[in-house]
Amino acid sequence: DRPNIRYAIEEKDNPRAQLKAFLKRHEGESGIVYCLSKRKTEETAEWLRGQGYDALPYHAGMDKASREANQQRFQQGEAVVMVATNAFGMGIDKPDVRFVAHHDLPGSIEAFYQETGPAGRDGLPSETLMLYGPEDIALRSRFIAESDAPDQRKAMERQKLDALLGLAETAGCRRQVLLSYFGDHSEPCGNCDTCAEPPRLFDATIAVQKALSCIYRTGERFGQAYVVDVLLGAG
Repeated sequence: DRPNIRYAIEEKDNPRAQLKAFLKRHEGESGIVYCLSKRKTEETAEWLRGQGYDALPYHAGMDKASREANQQRFQQGEAVVMVATNAFGMGIDKPDVRFVAHHDLPGSIEAFYQETGPAGRDGLPSETLMLYGPEDIALRSRFIAESDAPDQRKAMERQKLDALLGLAETAGCRRQVLLSYFGDHSEPCGNCDTCAEPPRLFDATIAVQKALSCIYRTGERFGQAYVVDVLLGAG
């Protein structure tokens, strides 16, 4: 349990605007922004530099000397934002990492926990943010389906993805869900977004029944946009 870390997860709306608002709370501080691909890592680092941040890229496609130079600048500097793939993070020894943001959905709760681990190693308050959306879920699912792993391994990876989505979509305390995944227990922490601002809940039973009925009656052949149009009487 890392009680000094505040966990927050948001569904993607305007990812760059969401990331910018998050970083604005940490101006003058160092942190990490994780991206899924090398291309997005480079693009995000360039965009952040345009926003006035000292942002550096780090991914496996860079030459070793450039990666090592950027890592050294991050470890020794102040107010440096490292934009990286999951190739970064192992063995990072920088106590004053004040924030970790995931621009894209990580692969599992284990990956999320490991990648947020560098935050707040000095024991001072630190913050994490994970952004996710339907495209991330579809991409992660495709990675699993198209891998050469045996079926048993694929089933395990799907379970891990489901567990991560359970963390993302919980209406309860994020820390409780995170710790229970690893077999630990805690009371509601009061230091995550769902504790600070509990989401509004409603009984969706009838709405779900109507949606499932519509899917069945239209032959289970159409995507969500068509099903929504039918339910709303559009078109």
